Amino acid sequence: MTNHSHGASLPAPDHCWQALIDKDARAGFLYAVVSTGIFCRLGCASRRPRRENVRFFATATEALAAGYRPCRRCQPVAATDPHHALVIAACRRIEAGAAADLASLAAQAGLSRYHFQRRFRALTGLSPKGYADACRDQRVRERLAAGDDVTTALYAAGFRSPGRFYHHSQRILGMTPSQFRRGAPDERIRFAIGPSTLGRVLAAASTQGVCAILLGDDDNLLTADLAERFPQAELARDDDALAAQLASVIASVDDPRQAPALPLDIRGTAFQQRVWQALCRIPAGETVSYSEVAQRIGAPGAARAVATACAANPIAVLVPCHRVLRGDGSLSGYRWGLHRKQQLLASEAHQDEPE
Repeated sequence: MTNHSHGASLPAPDHCWQALIDKDARAGFLYAVVSTGIFCRLGCASRRPRRENVRFFATATEALAAGYRPCRRCQPVAATDPHHALVIAACRRIEAGAAADLASLAAQAGLSRYHFQRRFRALTGLSPKGYADACRDQRVRERLAAGDDVTTALYAAGFRSPGRFYHHSQRILGMTPSQFRRGAPDERIRFAIGPSTLGRVLAAASTQGVCAILLGDDDNLLTADLAERFPQAELARDDDALAAQLASVIASVDDPRQAPALPLDIRGTAFQQRVWQALCRIPAGETVSYSEVAQRIGAPGAARAVATACAANPIAVLVPCHRVLRGDGSLSGYRWGLHRKQQLLASEAHQDEPE
């Protein structure tokens, strides 16, 4: 169970879970269910999910940006902004298979194309086309997981040709379609753990590249974190085989200017991918705000969603979410501990000083 929020604080995980059990709508935050891809109000009448499948969010914007869809029963998107309802209606049309034609969607909402696009991005963090692509990707994952053959799944999801699907299948699924269809029982992820100036470092790699870099103090907790991120994969610790990659990662912690050119297998929603790509373009020794990242990816109203994507980043240091600060320049949270963020930034500032 994970809490996701930077723009607004959430209570401790146990408190959040108790509020869900009690259906305490007064708590104000929302919960999402990983297995269904849907988020709800705490008072929703739907059946209680398993605790390990629950993620909590402070706002609907953050839940949407993380790739979850609003529950049709409890309608968790706040109605205080009249444009929210218009955008959600457009999202549902897209989810139902309607073309993501900006002119048509804007006309149905009664807004200009410019204003509709702006409100849509502010709420979801994506353009209508980007949202449609994300829905299509989700549909193909659901079809394959349900047992459809690959050809049936890709056409039913909305892909126009097998070639286009296979070209993007690694990004969409993180593995081959046949592996995903079988629940990825044969995906093997090797990992190694070693010491660094930031404590223990776990580096994990799939056949496609580095898929996780985790920081911590305890090898068992790091391994458990990796298992939670890849529940269907076979995990194998192999310090010898990954010695070179681990050494490169550890070296990048000590000298950010020497970031290794390692292949990455980074998996996330379409919005998360855009954020993570923007992070990789921030030079060592520089920092930006969440709002600046949102501007750079063309979603100026999605600063909170950017913060949520940073919190979900599975590849520490090489995808440098530590270089993103609050708008006033102060430090915000860091998945692997605020003291590590401070240490990374101090190290980069030192390395950037002229000799």
